Amino acid sequence: MNVIWLVLLSISIVFAIVTGNLEPFTKSIFEGAKSAVEISLFLLGVVSVWMGITRILEDSGLIYRIAHLFRPVMSRLFRNIPGDHPSITAITLNVLANLFGLGNAATPLGIKAMQELDSLNEEKGTVTYEMMIFIVINTASIQLIPFSVIGILAGYGAANPAAIVLPVLIATVISAMAALLILFTFRKILK
Repeated sequence: MNVIWLVLLSISIVFAIVTGNLEPFTKSIFEGAKSAVEISLFLLGVVSVWMGITRILEDSGLIYRIAHLFRPVMSRLFRNIPGDHPSITAITLNVLANLFGLGNAATPLGIKAMQELDSLNEEKGTVTYEMMIFIVINTASIQLIPFSVIGILAGYGAANPAAIVLPVLIATVISAMAALLILFTFRKILK
């Protein structure tokens, strides 16, 4: 990957010199770096807040009540997971983080869910059907309110950053349903 970045940067520098745009090129590099740091700090704040909220939910026991509300859906999707297994709670937390568009905060929760799912795996190091379902749901990431994207759009001065809510919801629901349908179809074919 480093080689690819080096090649792209070298080609950009050569083209900037050839076209006489070295000064704007240099300015854009520093402006891009500044924007990257600002966005990273913003996302770090979002992730920190969400991780704090999940820790409070976990310590207070409220997460188990939320997991209980999701249990009918989770038990239908993940039929081979015992109802009281910790993976259900980890999956629920991940789904909640994704529902609120906090993909960066969902990542550590997704890793925890996969570790919990692997604890049920008889053949360590192989992917189970439940893991595949979780990967599909996590990747499709159905979002009710994409807080991260709304925050980025607001930070860049968008007139109506919340205008993306409905299109994002529709797109993520369709992608999740399509991905699950494909997974279930392949499961039946290969069974």
